[in-house]
Amino acid sequence: MTSAEQDRGAAAGALVYSRVVEVHELARIAEGRFGEYVEALRDMVSVDCGSYTPVGVNRIADMCSARFEAGGWAVERTPHRPSDGKPQLGDLVVGRLEGAGGPRILMIGHTDTVFDPGTTAERPFRVDGARAHGPGVSDMKGGLLGAFFAVEVLQAAGFDGFGSITYVCNPDEEIGSPVSGPVIRELVKQADHALVFESARENGDIVSARKGVTDYRVEIVGRAAHAGVEPEKGRSAVLEAAHKSIALHELNGRWPGVTVNVGLVYGGTRTNVVPERCVLEIDLRSPAEETLVAAEEEIGRILTDPVVPDVQIMVHRNGWHRPMEKTQATARLAAVAVDIASELGFELRDAATGGASDANTTSAAGVPTLDGLGPVGGDDHAPGEWIDLTSVVPRIALVAGIVSRLR
Repeated sequence: MTSAEQDRGAAAGALVYSRVVEVHELARIAEGRFGEYVEALRDMVSVDCGSYTPVGVNRIADMCSARFEAGGWAVERTPHRPSDGKPQLGDLVVGRLEGAGGPRILMIGHTDTVFDPGTTAERPFRVDGARAHGPGVSDMKGGLLGAFFAVEVLQAAGFDGFGSITYVCNPDEEIGSPVSGPVIRELVKQADHALVFESARENGDIVSARKGVTDYRVEIVGRAAHAGVEPEKGRSAVLEAAHKSIALHELNGRWPGVTVNVGLVYGGTRTNVVPERCVLEIDLRSPAEETLVAAEEEIGRILTDPVVPDVQIMVHRNGWHRPMEKTQATARLAAVAVDIASELGFELRDAATGGASDANTTSAAGVPTLDGLGPVGGDDHAPGEWIDLTSVVPRIALVAGIVSRLR
């Protein structure tokens, strides 16, 4: 390419690569590091790092920081400073790698799991045939580590045709990213593409759409009374909760893909006392912003319209994630992934799923986003959690290939 051609390309917003790499070269480099990946995965899975186990989360943060530093990334580590009696969480770690020019890429993985201390002793990391098992191996230590290896593979191939790669290692995703979410919302403003490393679906699909999630905690206060002597003086909070539960579940099916679930109900003190208090905890999910808003409005109407006279109802709403909708830009990004997978010799599809992740945040900001870029895995949050080790090298090469083709 001549200097004039380079100038014209830059003027047109085209990416001028420092060197073009073939995906098979990326796969070859990844294959040579497979053993290192498994040992690093063993180290990560062997740490108890539930969201509320900050010592363990920080051990994973140490591992992430070490990989950043070894790879020449700039590292920023932010300790959590809890307030108002909130629990201590682990450190947020963000790495930034500068390239030779091109797109700005935001990558996200999380360092926390859902498991309590002692789980790794009960279910230590093990390899059984083609599968690795252990707490958090799929959700999402396999993907957290895979993102590092994908960039390291690109570095080994001599590719730096990107403006920057920013990698957020999130310590609180499993509880809705209350601390890291605002940081992600700021960082995504400077990103052209976002890649999130939850595991691929069990059938190998990556994720191009996720439902949005709104949670509710509803406190109902009635009036206690003797259930046998003068029940008419009571105002049953449990009865009001029952009416609310039925009305809320009747919303299922009103809008395409929208689900409402009253997951927890607790109240009352004794069988011979008209219950004064009851609490409902509710999960609302929707694949689209329009229907999420409509459902939120209807739920609000139901919750604030009492059936039992003289009860008080307090509604606490928390919109954890807005929907990740498949836009045209996301569809183009998914098509890049499908083409690279074909070159690597495997079939790939993108799909929608009901679970939420940090991909909802980046997508809601209008940035093309792909999720499910970790190894193929399953049984997340359960004793049998696993990843398919035969998918590790192809997925690392896939991610490295995606980064190398972005414009």
